[in-house]
Amino acid sequence: MKILVVSQYYHPEQFRITDICETLVSLGHEVVVLTGLPNYPQGKIYPGYTWPKRRYEVISGVKVIRVPIIGRGNNFIRLAMNYVSFLLTATIKTLFLKKDFDIVFVYQLSPITMAIPALLYKKLTGKKVLLYCLDIWPESIAAAGIGQSSYIYKFLLAISRKIYKNVDRILVSSYSFIKYFKDIIGIELQPINYLPQHAEEQYYLDINHATREKGDKGTVNLLFAGNVGEMQSVETIIRAAAELRAIDQLKWHIVGDGSARLKCEELVKHLGLEDKVIFYGHRPVSEMPQFFSMASALLVTLKNNEFISYTLPGKVQSYMAAGKPIIGAINGEARRVIEESGCGLCCDAEDYKALANIVKQFISIPEKHKEFALNSRKYYEENFTKDIFIKGLLNNLNKLIERC
Repeated sequence: MKILVVSQYYHPEQFRITDICETLVSLGHEVVVLTGLPNYPQGKIYPGYTWPKRRYEVISGVKVIRVPIIGRGNNFIRLAMNYVSFLLTATIKTLFLKKDFDIVFVYQLSPITMAIPALLYKKLTGKKVLLYCLDIWPESIAAAGIGQSSYIYKFLLAISRKIYKNVDRILVSSYSFIKYFKDIIGIELQPINYLPQHAEEQYYLDINHATREKGDKGTVNLLFAGNVGEMQSVETIIRAAAELRAIDQLKWHIVGDGSARLKCEELVKHLGLEDKVIFYGHRPVSEMPQFFSMASALLVTLKNNEFISYTLPGKVQSYMAAGKPIIGAINGEARRVIEESGCGLCCDAEDYKALANIVKQFISIPEKHKEFALNSRKYYEENFTKDIFIKGLLNNLNKLIERC
């Protein structure tokens, strides 16, 4: 197939779309990616991509077309400008793309408007559009504080409905999204299929090696890895750390960057936890195995929001691929997966006291750690491998092409 991929984010930004595209190329498909200038999560355009550099690249066989966008910055206004700028420049660029692609694949994170250039290409050529939904809109933005009665929410809901109803097939990364699309968006005609994310091969650690703690002797290392944004509720981890400050052997590690990192670092200082909670900032995927190997357990948190709880964060797949116990302060889909797999312990989202309690419970049952780790890997291999994902994606792409 000749596939046009539309995604606002791509390498060197760390999203799985890069691994997906490179795998498709390795299988003999031609892939062209329409994307923006890299600026996530720091909010500034990456060095080496300022005007007019690197607008066309070939990365591991993938042809990458970049359109200019405004960096997302660290406030709502800049974020809105970032979203709108990609919509405008990518839409204009779409008018000049070759019309010989077999299909369009949208890797839909936030914002949903990144799918509009794909729908324009559909209108110009009649080609089908497959949308892979990882963030449900407008709930992903509403969780940041936009009320459902506001004009902004209603406007975004109208746009989201129009986009979701005009693509030809929707893949969802969480079972819970199917209910949202049917009940809230009102999807009736398009097929909606469940296709969970996979983890990159770098995360796949030797299970025996991975379950041996690599920190100082006797230290229990708990690690959070990923975006440190408002939705991730990393402050829940920090407040749990404050509750357990008396446990000398307990260390908390935060690997990642994002809009809430500065606020979280200030909270650590305010609570006097500088010796307990360590921030590492943004690190490349290639360094994650050494962090995961060091960890006794991996942490996942999200805000206490009904629709956000529908999301299954991609870090869960990474954690499971590494064969690690998982401790979560989280509701909904991720909690279902953790409890169904038997890979760790969970409590309610944003309940830092409950998180502190299950961390104490985890420390008190070292004999269960290996069992958690084995269950984690087993569930990953049965549900989340790259092979499962790529086969599912190709099956859906081919079905759409056959309908053309």
